[in-house]
Amino acid sequence: MWLMAAAQFSKTRISLEEKQRVQALASQLLITESVWLKRLVIRGLGESAASLPAAIADQRESERRTRDARLYVRLRPEDRLLLRERATGRGMAPATYASVLVRAHPRGLAPLPKEELTTLKRSVAELGTIGRNLNQIARAANQGGRAALPGLGHVLTMLRIAEGLRDHFKGLLKANERSWAGYRDP
Repeated sequence: MWLMAAAQFSKTRISLEEKQRVQALASQLLITESVWLKRLVIRGLGESAASLPAAIADQRESERRTRDARLYVRLRPEDRLLLRERATGRGMAPATYASVLVRAHPRGLAPLPKEELTTLKRSVAELGTIGRNLNQIARAANQGGRAALPGLGHVLTMLRIAEGLRDHFKGLLKANERSWAGYRDP
């Protein structure tokens, strides 16, 4: 029986009052009645690594590690739909999106998905290139050199590119904050 995790059932009948007490206790612990009862049975059997043969104890430890590695969450159908929509909007699988939310929430982060982060890094690199070019032009002009300076049209184009990137960054960051806002503590 021990080697078959959660494959067997034990049944009993209890009074309505006892049932209500079980419900209340499980509710206080934020667990189901079934989990509460399972814990009670295990505790009652005096289960501990010291009282079990080594092979069974190893099996139980392996099962515990496996169970701790995964988290199962029940969602209402409408919440599952919203999760799928948000995940799709970010180019992620729903489970990956949920995992990102769970990791980010306790840390108070508003994480950027990999694609958005890569785009931002590329844009920052482009801005760096434009800045270096402008510095070279300014240096040449200040030294009185006769370097081929860009015309007004080129400067205006660089300015529009920089402003466009700035506005794009602002919009991206605002959209990112809005998309995670519903998941932050009030």
